[in-house]
Amino acid sequence: MPEVRYLKAVNQALYDAMEVDDSVFVIGEDVAAAGGPFKATRGLLETFGPGRVYDAPIAEAVIAGVAVGAAMTGMRPVAEIMFMDFITLAMDQIVNQAAKARSMFGGQASLPLVIRAPHGGGLNAGPQHSQCLEAWFAHVPGLKVVCPANAADAYGLIRSAIDDPDPVIVVENKTLYAAKSELPDDPQAVPIGKATISRPGRDVTVVTYGAMVREALTAADQLTIEGVDIEVLDLRSIQPWDEAMVVSSLARTHRLVVAHEAVEAFGVGAEVVARMADVGFDELDAPIIRVGAPFAPSPFAKSLEAAYRPDASDIVRAVRRTLA
Repeated sequence: MPEVRYLKAVNQALYDAMEVDDSVFVIGEDVAAAGGPFKATRGLLETFGPGRVYDAPIAEAVIAGVAVGAAMTGMRPVAEIMFMDFITLAMDQIVNQAAKARSMFGGQASLPLVIRAPHGGGLNAGPQHSQCLEAWFAHVPGLKVVCPANAADAYGLIRSAIDDPDPVIVVENKTLYAAKSELPDDPQAVPIGKATISRPGRDVTVVTYGAMVREALTAADQLTIEGVDIEVLDLRSIQPWDEAMVVSSLARTHRLVVAHEAVEAFGVGAEVVARMADVGFDELDAPIIRVGAPFAPSPFAKSLEAAYRPDASDIVRAVRRTLA
């Protein structure tokens, strides 16, 4: 299969969805003529026109509010938040309006809204442009949250998110935008809620998602030299998440490491660990180890950010701990 950049897969998913459904439109800061801050919407204005690609003011509450209203009237908006950090300004629209609409209207109304939000560090952008906030939204009933790790999943999950009748937060790691991976000539939608095994193994299961999948695969290569064979499980979907596949993997390896770039405390990993300590307890031969960022804001300095962000070496140490 041909390899394409992650960002190209995002762009193609938006293009294909807009081509087959006139109710799909894009709204966000600089998404029209400029093609978005990371160029994910490049070319959409020229193809679909200003009636379907809207430049919004620098007001995330407005972007989310317009998108929620449009979704409630039958449109399928795709709203882009320039950095996930800025989603804080739209929390009422997302958490109190979008997430609650189906419940508030007794199941008679759906809200097919997608919010794309780049997260994570790696650009030395500091504490207000580098946060991973996906756990916030996974905690809110009524929202779905996905975080693709490669081009095929970026395409497939965005297509599924746009087709979904309920609001979906699509989290994209900024450091993946330039990364190349395989994308079929005829890419397909990826079901929300289904994990995948990125690398089979027998000794330890590493559960992760987003940019940390790449780090886990690097760790797996390093540990092979030591005779350790780890299985890398990519959640892809954070809410809902594929608990059954994690249990199945744990039943094969009997050891578990959970890794994410987000702050370790109260994160997605904590939920996975808690559930496996309950439903997977009989399969465990060693303590579960978490890998995540320290409980501190992301630093600006390149050297400090490199130390702050979890990477393959942290996963290697965690695997060694659980094997010991």
